[in-house]
Amino acid sequence: MPKPTPLSVLPKGTRLLCGGDLTIEVPDEVAERFRPGDAVVVVEATAEVLLIPEAERRLAREAVGSAEAAFASVSAASDAAISRFFERFAEQLESEAIWSAIEQANHEDVADAERRDRSTTRLATSADMRRGMIAGLRGWARAPSRRGQVLERVEHDGWTTELVGAALGVVAFVFEGRPNVLADATGVVRGGNCVVFRIGRDALRTAKAIMRSALTPALADAGLPEGTVRLLESAEHAAGWALFGDRRLSLAVARGSGPAVATLGAIARQAGVPVSLHGTGGAWIVAAQSARAERLGAAIADSLDRKVCNTLNTLCLPRARAAELVPVALRALEQAGQRLGEPYKLHIVEGSEQFLPAELFAREVAVHRAHGVVKERQVERLPEAELGHEWEWERTPEVTLTIVDDVDHAVALFNRYSPQFIASLVSEQPDEHERFYAAVNAAFVGDGQTRWVDGQKALDRPELGLSSWQSGRLFGRGGILSGDGVYTVRTRAQTRDGR
Repeated sequence: MPKPTPLSVLPKGTRLLCGGDLTIEVPDEVAERFRPGDAVVVVEATAEVLLIPEAERRLAREAVGSAEAAFASVSAASDAAISRFFERFAEQLESEAIWSAIEQANHEDVADAERRDRSTTRLATSADMRRGMIAGLRGWARAPSRRGQVLERVEHDGWTTELVGAALGVVAFVFEGRPNVLADATGVVRGGNCVVFRIGRDALRTAKAIMRSALTPALADAGLPEGTVRLLESAEHAAGWALFGDRRLSLAVARGSGPAVATLGAIARQAGVPVSLHGTGGAWIVAAQSARAERLGAAIADSLDRKVCNTLNTLCLPRARAAELVPVALRALEQAGQRLGEPYKLHIVEGSEQFLPAELFAREVAVHRAHGVVKERQVERLPEAELGHEWEWERTPEVTLTIVDDVDHAVALFNRYSPQFIASLVSEQPDEHERFYAAVNAAFVGDGQTRWVDGQKALDRPELGLSSWQSGRLFGRGGILSGDGVYTVRTRAQTRDGR
């Protein structure tokens, strides 16, 4: 059997095997940058050729190795010691001196992001963010652990089988520039797990400040090893690629933009690592013919207070009541915009234009984008095939509207075009809600505003991420992944007569 040898040179035009029966050419840029010790990864699911420099490989290997070494101690640590970590972490964030240092780092991150025309709506720290981080940590301090919990017991003649919860291992976590996630996702430690984070460039200074001044000291105070929680101090995407390709991981969690998350997930799957992915969001609201106008308006307005993954993105109104409900929807959009001191932006699916006032197509409004304020038409046409596009707005609420024949038509569009994430039906008919729930292929189904889809709101505990069914239904768990959901199950037999 031939032995593999290290790659020392990568000529331009080299073709690599992809998917077993296809080849893909190495991009010139990858060939030019390659140096001995680097890794070249063919991502079969996305047909990408990625270069991972040796420095990023070494950084990820060291961090995972440190977490793996810490796992034995953490999985055996007492629940009281782990609770102590969360409580001390929360106390550190309550310190004005410590929070001031974190804010200073965050101000630098925000300024740098603005210079690069990057969105800062979720990057900037605030009093609300601070309170949320502290409350979440105290929630984990009080939360029960799955470790040692008997989940099921089966009695046999003379012996017993038990299914017992246990720590899972090392969790990798790659997320976008949201500093609060650094605190939320330490929830995996509640169950005796260790975690390695990689955060994007936008929030890296903030994350380093949180680690240095609050998180790492809290680990020490609780008697937990430093490797329990590690941060990859690299702004390179390749650091995340190297991390997710490490076969020692027990779970890889990614949240952020769709293409980036798809790449990360494909790398982890190729390495045999289970994944939890959240890359595409945007909720749909469907109005039935029985919908009450005031209830529909409230659902729309309350789903647009800010742009997050569970914000209303696509609105379906029934043709038979379009003349009545379109003005209701427009007033709700205007109300949502006024709350933020903004107008609104609307995309109308081609074929539905006649239901909107003609003057909206000519009206120009000031729309906040990541790169600044721009003048745009308030309403623009959109092909039906782009119904699933998620609008990443800054401060100006942005929604797609389409007119449908009925609820069944809306469900068919959702199942075909959406990320199969959140679907809400506004209807006064209970049987219609049951049919909707059975037919729509959504991970989260509601009957009004969509902003309830959040681990803290829905389950009273911080989330690691939300998963849609865009790539198939999830195996053995719900769409909300929380810290206490990261565990494994061991099986134990106990005899009563010693045989």
